[in-house]
Amino acid sequence: MKPLASPILTTLLDTDAYKLHMQQAVFHRYPHLCVTAEFRCRGDELLGRYTDEIMTQIELMQQLVLTDDEYRYLASLPFFTIDYLNWLKTFRFNPRQVSVSNQQGHLVLTITGPWVEVILWEVPLLALISEIVHRHRTPSVTAADALTLLNTKLAKFKMDSADLDMSRFKLMDFGTRRRFSQSVQESVVEELVREVPWLVGTSNYDIARRHHLAPVGTQAHEWFQAHQQISSELAHSQRAALQAWLEEYNDMLGIALTDCIATDAFLRDFGFNFANRYQGVRHDSGDPVAWGEKIINHYRSLGIDPREKTLVFSDSLTLDKALELYRHFDPRINIIFGVGTRLTCDLPGVSPLNIVIKLTSCDGKPVAKLSDSPGKTICQDISFVKALEKAFDLPKINCPN
Repeated sequence: MKPLASPILTTLLDTDAYKLHMQQAVFHRYPHLCVTAEFRCRGDELLGRYTDEIMTQIELMQQLVLTDDEYRYLASLPFFTIDYLNWLKTFRFNPRQVSVSNQQGHLVLTITGPWVEVILWEVPLLALISEIVHRHRTPSVTAADALTLLNTKLAKFKMDSADLDMSRFKLMDFGTRRRFSQSVQESVVEELVREVPWLVGTSNYDIARRHHLAPVGTQAHEWFQAHQQISSELAHSQRAALQAWLEEYNDMLGIALTDCIATDAFLRDFGFNFANRYQGVRHDSGDPVAWGEKIINHYRSLGIDPREKTLVFSDSLTLDKALELYRHFDPRINIIFGVGTRLTCDLPGVSPLNIVIKLTSCDGKPVAKLSDSPGKTICQDISFVKALEKAFDLPKINCPN
């Protein structure tokens, strides 16, 4: 008899905070809206050989439940409502929503169902895919190897930053989705808690709960993508998404993502009311220095002091890149750095996977992500992309897929 597989994921909270934050907003506003999300491997690696193991782990995910202790923890936070948490306690992953296949060596994965349920699949699925692949590729690598390299990087970082006032430097762990393994992420965060004073939080709710860290994260591209079809007018969709978020969270969780339809288009919609009420914005594509200068100038043009606002950098960051950005922008504006893959999948001989799961349709109609970095653009329906170009006065977009 074939031995039973051990689950890679052991808690519903082993996910990024922005997933629960978005899920609550969807629960209250769009509980019956159906969506489709699809897996992408930007590195075009042949991951189809792992299909059977991935499917086994997906089946095991339906055993995950919100425990009483986890419920009480979430209820102690200021942003969750009891009706949502009571519903979340009944939530179970439905493996029938996920289609997985091996097509000529490529992993093909599609998720379809109510948005309020589909929204929770992305992060744990990516995490387990990453862990399965690395188990096969580099089975001898351990969490101790990750810590050895981390401490080398921390020593260099401390030396390189010796001439700076680091009192305003803030780091967050954003490493769940493409981690080498759960144990590596856990070990890395534990070491950061011990060794550095500037760790201010983690995007992983389970780790935040158990290590008494702040859970951090607001919204992802899918929030803005879905509103492309939710909004009655495409040209107003970003404003609709920004407004709906404020109605859900008021003055909490106020970091807006700028690059779903390119930052220039975002800023045209991010007028004084939104810029004043949101605490800041997050960078996820394009040149970070040019982006940051553009945001600072935008705040100034609105008569808003940038020193009262926050930039969150989260695009392929390393500690060295974070330090360069800190040197450039501090103290003109508050800065936070969300470092992911280069914390939790930076090990000797390991090549991190460049994998994502993104929304491709909402209510049976297309949605798109038109990033500031062409390689991150996702658009399957050319006619819809043309509609976006017209609605947001965009230059012609060359879609990679």
